[in-house]
Amino acid sequence: MQGEPQRHFFLSAAEPSADRYAAAVIRALSGRSPGMRFTGVAGPAMQAEGCRALANLADRAAMLTGVVGLLRTGYRILKDVDRCFAVDRPDAVILVDSPTLHLPMARIARRHHIPVIYYVAPQLWAWAAWRIGRVRRRVNRLAVILPFEEAYFRARGVNAEYVGHPLFEVLRERAPDPEEVAGLRRLGDPILGLMPGSRAHVVSEVLPGQIEVVERLLSRGFSGISALVSAATPSTTPIVERLIAESRIADRLHIRRGDSDALIAASDLVLTASGTSTLHIAHYRKPMIVMYQASWLFYHAVGRWLVRTPRLSLPNIIAGRDIVPEFMPYYHSTAPIAEAASRILTDASTRERMIAEIEILAAGLNGSGVAQRVADMALEELRKADSKDIA
Repeated sequence: MQGEPQRHFFLSAAEPSADRYAAAVIRALSGRSPGMRFTGVAGPAMQAEGCRALANLADRAAMLTGVVGLLRTGYRILKDVDRCFAVDRPDAVILVDSPTLHLPMARIARRHHIPVIYYVAPQLWAWAAWRIGRVRRRVNRLAVILPFEEAYFRARGVNAEYVGHPLFEVLRERAPDPEEVAGLRRLGDPILGLMPGSRAHVVSEVLPGQIEVVERLLSRGFSGISALVSAATPSTTPIVERLIAESRIADRLHIRRGDSDALIAASDLVLTASGTSTLHIAHYRKPMIVMYQASWLFYHAVGRWLVRTPRLSLPNIIAGRDIVPEFMPYYHSTAPIAEAASRILTDASTRERMIAEIEILAAGLNGSGVAQRVADMALEELRKADSKDIA
């Protein structure tokens, strides 16, 4: 569609991935009309697309992971957003992920009678289902990225639409250098990928167990094994470097900084923390084991009362069955994890069956034009608002 009137959009992203997803939406909207304006809580990717930053949280993503972060930083941002809406009212608000920040922001937007499009739904199907009333009251349109979420939210009165998963759209636009992948393959046989996460506390909890799995595999006769260790962010790199240096098998561990595409492509098996990284691995159709080492005490005192899904890793949740081994939310020993890894590496039928299941999973998420669909939703809400004003 061409000829859309000039519009002012407010977008907010508090994580690096959300910053990239929001930047793609800005590009999609800008393609409709070059005169559109964009303001928001914007990271570097959004700013590169012309979004004026009221604040930048994407470079400090860990700040809003809980109540303390919200009290320290979120309250000030919400006050600034409220003032922004009063002084320079946007035509629509597009919020990406991060419900701790964005559900309160949606309430502010609705108080100013601004349509709210929420992109990347809160995972209420997994925990905190009591928030559904807030979503229903505060969000005009919910753009969900997992296939089963549309039916879940619609059954609870939320105007939800499945748009596809933006990660797969991003990954299709880039590919690792084949020569780099071949060079990594020469480091060992087999090659394990270790992806301990992008947050400091998660890396500290997950990576020691992943390294221990490699040690156990060495003792099981995998004498040629080497591991590629992801240091996904500058803030986690020193932690990864320290844990590797402290390891008894430091010579088998090779750090990889930045994106993990070549690491995944070169690996025979990936040990990963939970989260979106599992879908990144699925894009490359690689076998994986998901592991997380949370506090046993905290989980039994608090977590088990909040979690509402029998499976905890995204591949298994989306598939509705166990297609990859998951050792979550904690484990007592890495011995069963090493056993599962050994079976995947040596049993061709186990490996092929898992790859086939991952192929089905990835094909179901591999949509295109995700950002365009979110842009369409935003423009549709504007036209509804315009028709109400005329009436």
